Amino acid sequence: MSDRSDREHGDRPLRVLILTSDAGHGHRSAAEAIAAAIQERYPGDCEVVTSNPAREPEAPDLLRGGELGYDRIVQELPELYESAYEISDSQFASTIGDAVLAVFLFGTIRHLIRQHRPDVIVSTYPLYQGPIGALKLGPDDTAPLVTVVTDLVSIHNVWFSKAADYCIVPTDTARELALQSGLSPGQIKVCGIPVHPDIVHSRQTAAEAKATLGWRQDLTTLLVIGGELVNGMVDALRVLDHSGLPIQLVAVAGRDKALLEQLEKTCWHATTRVYGYVSDMPSMMAASDAVICKAGGLTVAEALASGLPIILLDALPGQEEGNAQYVVEKGAGEQARDAVAILAKVYHWLDQEGTLLKKRAHRAQELGRPQAAFDVANFVFSVAARKVEGQERQDSPPHMATMRADSPQPDRHSTREGAA
Repeated sequence: MSDRSDREHGDRPLRVLILTSDAGHGHRSAAEAIAAAIQERYPGDCEVVTSNPAREPEAPDLLRGGELGYDRIVQELPELYESAYEISDSQFASTIGDAVLAVFLFGTIRHLIRQHRPDVIVSTYPLYQGPIGALKLGPDDTAPLVTVVTDLVSIHNVWFSKAADYCIVPTDTARELALQSGLSPGQIKVCGIPVHPDIVHSRQTAAEAKATLGWRQDLTTLLVIGGELVNGMVDALRVLDHSGLPIQLVAVAGRDKALLEQLEKTCWHATTRVYGYVSDMPSMMAASDAVICKAGGLTVAEALASGLPIILLDALPGQEEGNAQYVVEKGAGEQARDAVAILAKVYHWLDQEGTLLKKRAHRAQELGRPQAAFDVANFVFSVAARKVEGQERQDSPPHMATMRADSPQPDRHSTREGAA
């Protein structure tokens, strides 16, 4: 099949505006995954712009400061974060929050929409729905809004805003929550959490991927993902390093420079590789046998899409606790509260020639949704195409509109072989 959709030659590309946030890691990663999938599936037929409204020049300083302080609040004041999460997780509080954000971000988001004139807006962050809903009440022709939820089962009510035309959720449990919040069945689509298309395209075996990265192939490889929001990573690495188990440790510190420096200065006993921020996580996951990480939605989704079992060493109150519960209940991983518990989990996974490790990996593979980004891309493209087609009919003379309405429509979901 062709890589291109079958839009008529000479039509302008459909314009997609993706709004995201840098509060945490998952919202940005989901946005990048969707953008990559759209550009791969519909080259030349879509123009994609990704923006964080809180970082735009027109955004109020208060919002930029709040976003930049998110990591610090989560790390240093978890009780405050938990309280704020619980208090705001109601329809009433969410409505108030939408109204407040509508005031602060109305001008910024209106500027972005007028600048890029999108045919569809995709949001991987829930707090932009209020301002977009306010814009829809005005005279501007605002494009349809597709919200993409980035947590698995414990979903904050703010995600399910009536301002969204469509809400893409990752699980059937999330779909039920969306229905309970008042969204209609026609608004909700279950796709999974979008992960980068490189996970789909990886054709290397674990041994081949290890060889490419220069890792040892004769040891079970544990990918330990940390960063500023992860508690307990250093303790877990220290215990595993002294365990004497036949393992290879791959420690990723992310953008945490202090953590990276600490790991680089450590005298390791086990075979250990240390990395800072990495841009090729799919290759690292392809080369690994298991992941040790916090219960962030995107990291969990990437691990499951790669067929990797997970040991969860940390979880934020609220949505991440739900992610952890989902992984454990489905048999794809286990949760460990401290370094000694992590060591015990690893020991049991490797015992009896890795029987339990293989079982957990099998369940992870069954749960994973590696095609999710392509499913979202197809849906977003179809929403944008219907928007443009509707405009063309409105702008055409009556006889032309009738002819177009009666004419056979091309299949706007044409895909590459092997894709979703």
